[in-house]
Amino acid sequence: MFLTISTTGTTEKPATDLGFLLHKHPGKTQAFATSYGTAHVFYPQATDHRCTAALLLEVDPVALVRRSRGKGRDGSPDTALAQYVNDRPYAASSLLAVALSGVFRTALKGQCAARPELLRQARPLRIEIPVLPARGGADLVRRLFAPLGWDCVETGSVTLDEQFPEWGDSRYLRLVLEGELRLADALRQLYVLLPVLDDSKHYWIAPDEVDKLLRAGDGWLAGHPEHALITARYLARRKGLTQSAMERLELARLAEADGSEAEELDNAVDGTPADRDSAERERSVPLAVRRREAVLAALREAGAARVLDLGCGEGQLVQELLKDSAFTEIVGVDVSVRALTTASRRLRLERMGERQSSRVRLLQGSLVYTDKRLAGYDAAVLSEVVEHLDLPRLPALEYAVFGSARPRTVLVTTPNVEYNVRWETLPAGRVRHRDHRFEWTRGEFRAWADGVAARHGYAVAYRPVGDEDPEAGPPTQMAVFTRTADSPETDISETDTAGTGTDTAIPKEGEAA
Repeated sequence: MFLTISTTGTTEKPATDLGFLLHKHPGKTQAFATSYGTAHVFYPQATDHRCTAALLLEVDPVALVRRSRGKGRDGSPDTALAQYVNDRPYAASSLLAVALSGVFRTALKGQCAARPELLRQARPLRIEIPVLPARGGADLVRRLFAPLGWDCVETGSVTLDEQFPEWGDSRYLRLVLEGELRLADALRQLYVLLPVLDDSKHYWIAPDEVDKLLRAGDGWLAGHPEHALITARYLARRKGLTQSAMERLELARLAEADGSEAEELDNAVDGTPADRDSAERERSVPLAVRRREAVLAALREAGAARVLDLGCGEGQLVQELLKDSAFTEIVGVDVSVRALTTASRRLRLERMGERQSSRVRLLQGSLVYTDKRLAGYDAAVLSEVVEHLDLPRLPALEYAVFGSARPRTVLVTTPNVEYNVRWETLPAGRVRHRDHRFEWTRGEFRAWADGVAARHGYAVAYRPVGDEDPEAGPPTQMAVFTRTADSPETDISETDTAGTGTDTAIPKEGEAA
């Protein structure tokens, strides 16, 4: 899968300025990991008068099959036998568009700190794609690119096999674009139109794809004569998403014609959370926020008043708990003094009123040791914590929380590794955070949680967090443990680890940790 970007210049304005715009040095060959293989950037030619940057995407066929499993649609090259024999390693599709956005992310955004004056300049550009899938043929290619300022939109047929010309031409085209455009504009056009021409995406279309489309299409999509076709194909013809995008594009077009901002025209809704359309709100709320909302909802449902946040980190959940007076005692526990110091600053403990400060404590402690201070609470939360422990240490955490502290309710959230295939920028085989020791499938998480519940006298239920994919499940999985009425209490005084039974003072801002 191959693409080249060329430009010309003079001694005064050298063509090698392309390297500043792309943020890739013309004298280097660089490689970048992507979800489906390795992207290589190199310069076959780099002189003052002509410079060419090449992007070569080397697709890993094993990663392609593993990460695309179950996502094929009728007519797409990802179905049945085609997962073994297909055009994905060679034809410029959404795979190349994602690599383009990852490798040239800063250029796509139109940023260049070293030479900001270059951003405003239209440059003579020549873009070549040797193998382009085009459902709609050469005519559709010209209809899509010609209105965007390109002086030349040249297409040529690609034969099925040069040794057997009688077999005729394939459905693929060779594309050459020439014209004077800003590089950022050209890259954004390619990012949108490559998957549109292929009419197939290799990843699940989530609601945030509308935002990606509108960001990349800013300044050109609303006025494009084929904007309806582009929108429908880019969003895989998902009716709800397409309608939402079309409404926002129409608003942008009206605002441009009126010489105003879209927000000024769209003033019928005051934008408060209570009045906001729930689907629109879900698209804009980060997963971390939705995870905290799910935890808070489960705690309220359980009627918890005294809550432990185990592995509280920098105190985001503690901060949310303090906003609700129903939570009368909140204890944040973390092994990191640095994290607790940050949490103290976030909560402004040194300036907090007496009534509020009496509701919250921050304690240093390890979750793999029993601790008498943690006994007797209504609920404990382990939010995105277990995956940071080595697997051999999980039994120690299990006993410390479920066998020793024994809160009435325990909430555990952890990433669902099956959903990782939906993160288009996450390389295959990588976990979401460099400190994750593991990430569980839904089945693995349930097997662990069922075992914990059985061993310690708890019932357990499971809830999704975030938009649930019909094949991959939710991005985050949550287990809600409820202690059964007949389960025995544990005498933690006999099992408490020495040195964990006293409070550790958390330094205030300005004090040494």
